[in-house]
Parts: sequence; structure tokens; C-alpha cells
Amino acid sequence: MLAEFSIIPVGTGESVSAYVSECLRIVDGSGLDYRLNPMGTVIEGEFDEVMTVISSCHKKVAGMCDRVVTTIRIDDRKGADDALHSKIDSVEEKVGKRLKK
Repeated sequence: MLAEFSIIPVGTGESVSAYVSECLRIVDGSGLDYRLNPMGTVIEGEFDEVMTVISSCHKKVAGMCDRVVTTIRIDDRKGADDALHSKIDSVEEKVGKRLKK
């Protein structure tokens, strides 16, 4: 499955890169495939593995501030492998060229 998530510390100012950095240490250390994007992070793996990583990130940020908002979008397609790459490859094939990533 793919899960895109973002974690927003509330009441900590405009910049959230310090919090994102802490989360990406957890995500990267998980061994799951992932992609950071300007609005969140996408992780690919089994449901329990992915949710454990997101939960760890949420708890990390919650330990750094008083309020946290975590948003998760899940794409759980049976039989889909390497969706992080194959979904993009499929669109690029239809467009007929490589797109910006």
C-alpha cells in the first residue's frame, strides 16, 4: 500500500523543517521505500509497517510540541507492487515524456 502523510506541529511558527527532519530520520531508518515531496511524505509497504512508521513520526513530533495534526491518505490496491514507481511510469508513458519530480 501507499500512504501519504503530513505532520503539522501547531503553534510552533512558520518553519516545520526541524520536525520534518526528525520524521524523515524515522522513515529512512524503517527500510521502507519512500518519497519526500514538498507537502508530505509517501511510504510504500505493508499496512502495519507503514502505520507503525507514521505513528512513530506522530509521537516524535508530539513530544516536541503541545499540539500536532497528522493527515494520512492511503491507496491500498491488492496485487500492486512498486507503486511508488509504477504509478508515475504509467502517467509518463501516457504523456509521452518524463515529467518533473
